Amino acid sequence: MSWKAYTEAHKDRFLNELLELLRIPSVSARSEHKADMEACANAVKARLLEAGADSVTIYPTEGHPIVYGEKITDPSLPTVLVYGHYDVQPADPLELWHSGPFEPTIKDGKIYARGACDDKGQFYMHVKALETMHHNGGLPTNVKFIIEGEEEIGSPNLATFVKANKALLACDVILISDTAMISLDTPSIDVGVRGLTYVEVEVTGPNRDLHSGVYGGAVANPATILCQLIASMHDENNHITIPGFYDDVLVATEAERAKMAEAPFDEEEYKNDLGVKALWGEKGYSSNERTGIRPTLEVNGIWGGYTGEGSKTVLPSKAFAKVSCRLVPNQSSHKIEAMLMEHFKKIAPDYVQVEVRPHHGGEPYVTPIDSIPYKAAAAAIVETFGKEPIPVRGGGSIPICALFEQELGVKIVFMGFGLDSDNLHSPNEKFNIDNYYKGIETIPYFHKHFAEMMKQG
Repeated sequence: MSWKAYTEAHKDRFLNELLELLRIPSVSARSEHKADMEACANAVKARLLEAGADSVTIYPTEGHPIVYGEKITDPSLPTVLVYGHYDVQPADPLELWHSGPFEPTIKDGKIYARGACDDKGQFYMHVKALETMHHNGGLPTNVKFIIEGEEEIGSPNLATFVKANKALLACDVILISDTAMISLDTPSIDVGVRGLTYVEVEVTGPNRDLHSGVYGGAVANPATILCQLIASMHDENNHITIPGFYDDVLVATEAERAKMAEAPFDEEEYKNDLGVKALWGEKGYSSNERTGIRPTLEVNGIWGGYTGEGSKTVLPSKAFAKVSCRLVPNQSSHKIEAMLMEHFKKIAPDYVQVEVRPHHGGEPYVTPIDSIPYKAAAAAIVETFGKEPIPVRGGGSIPICALFEQELGVKIVFMGFGLDSDNLHSPNEKFNIDNYYKGIETIPYFHKHFAEMMKQG
């Protein structure tokens, strides 16, 4: 039976297995879900063994466990290491979901659930691809899996595991499906992801909350000052004003920008989907460039004072914000973090105190399009889509990419089958069922072409 025929014959089971995985609320950021994290790790182990893995081990960490599995066909063959994560973002705000975030619902050919695309649906494609190859002639490569439970909180324990287990994880390429493509009609491959720096800012004014009538106008309001500080970090061209912020930015070539421009983009459709009347961004760059080849500074949350029902005329003692920067090649998350922390304190006026606490971060990553891994991924897509993929830069971050290359000495290739419109990290996250099946159909061809290309050298 062909790979595609096998997927077709078992597609209902493949779908139901994913739905079962999505019902586990594996939220890594919340301590109350610790048991759910362990349950999800055990479920991943069971599914890998059922799919044909020779062995699967759950490794405890100081946080949530890592699942490692392998299928060694022949030590002389190339080895592909598949990375994914079974943890998901918190589902808040719950009231904006059309259905329960952990009660997967199928509507209009899409699975709605937290983790549907990021990343349970995408890493599970590889589990089913393993099963498909295992039952239809065997694998053309050796395959290893590392499925972690802390990606959504910055992978704090993964570096320790990777450094301590280099021999276990030894491979010829790392394959990741945690990105998107343009569409099933216009396939694409992410050739890079942005890095990340994330901090929390606390602004303190008076030593207690004050009556806004008695003290308003005489005492600085931390919430107002925090807004002013943040607003000052973009100029009239939406260019980030922190001194030195762009110093290390690797500027994309005109040829690369021209290649990116080949990707279809309907601005009106984009605006309508988001419910906005106009787009915003750094002057001189297209929307695709702003979300791929340029760095950003964004407020991810801001609060202070009274936010309950009704009114309370208070001048708050404190105000807070969570601020993140997406980074592009050559920028360092540690350098930008230090720069961001120093800048907030430097521009703070004397009538408030500012404290900046780092959260987590990661480095940007780019895959060369002339590398064997990229060529194998492109050949696989040609085989199942019938057309060449467009190389694009992803706007998101996968913090472990630079770590993997540094410690294991191999390249990474991204084969994402999600869509930018899949509401990642937002209410009503979704994953098209057709994309799920297309991923399962395409991934075996990556193994086939990678093995052939490696043999040819």
